[in-house]
Amino acid sequence: MGGDHAPEEIVKGALDAARQGLAAITLVGDKHRLDPLLQGVDLASLGVDVVHASEVIGMGEAPTTALRQKKDASITVALRLVKEGKADGVVAAGSTGAAMAGALMTLGRIPGIERPAIAAVMPTQTGPVILLDVGANVDSKPLYLQQFAIMGSVYCRAVFKVERPRVGLFNIGEEEGKGNDLAKEAYPMLKAVPGLNFVGNIEGRDLPRGAADVVVCDGFIGNGLLKMAEGMALLLMDMMKEEISRDWRGKAGAALMKPNLKALKRRLDYAEYGGAPLLGVNGVCIIGHGSSKALGIFHAVRVAKQCIEGRAIDTIRQELASSPAKQA
Repeated sequence: MGGDHAPEEIVKGALDAARQGLAAITLVGDKHRLDPLLQGVDLASLGVDVVHASEVIGMGEAPTTALRQKKDASITVALRLVKEGKADGVVAAGSTGAAMAGALMTLGRIPGIERPAIAAVMPTQTGPVILLDVGANVDSKPLYLQQFAIMGSVYCRAVFKVERPRVGLFNIGEEEGKGNDLAKEAYPMLKAVPGLNFVGNIEGRDLPRGAADVVVCDGFIGNGLLKMAEGMALLLMDMMKEEISRDWRGKAGAALMKPNLKALKRRLDYAEYGGAPLLGVNGVCIIGHGSSKALGIFHAVRVAKQCIEGRAIDTIRQELASSPAKQA
């Protein structure tokens, strides 16, 4: 029920995922609004179920207060299904704050984790890079970044099958002594994690070049980086369209390059990367973009499936248990 295009696009993307056999889907929301969208659909053959939830938490509501007052909110009911073992993971495209607070209240944190982190995927020249945190914690401590690095490395191995992910610390310079107090204190703590392939500081210009597979930062910087990257991708595509349509040469060239331009669009489209997992909570919780349409929801379900099959949560729990990055 959450997101700019809910519930129509959410339902459409979920049904597409079910039709392609990604997962058995349980749609959680107001049946009075969902039923008209499901007319003529053979839910049983697709493995799709509907669970009624009479309330919705809006984007402008204070998450914790709303969760306490709205016991039958769709995000609460969906998370409860995971807690009770009736679902393996949850995908939500509504209020990020409500999803995070609800996951903490319902699923709890992985033992030893101080704060969960939202791990977004960004395109680079050499492949995707996992950036975390991108909004769960606007103020962070060095220990949080150390734990983010472990969780991001595990997620990269589990989902992207990178055997030894390169982990970088986002900073304003490459040298070890650069940055603010947070970065200076976090650097030696990241170096101290056994088995972590820490490659040092990563500057903003090196991020799109694929200088690391995982980059850690606080949520304030990460959210700004992510939205800047999304805006630049849209700007690039709009500028290309303007130049292509300027004269007949551009139009002729575009006709010849149509397959290449489509491939470029897919590489830059955030919807192709699906949702961002909330790492650190004791269950699979995927947070979709608020403007997600059917394609974004389809890929968010794919990400959830990869997290579940890759046993990302179990691996994070195991690696943290033998790591120095444990809660004091």
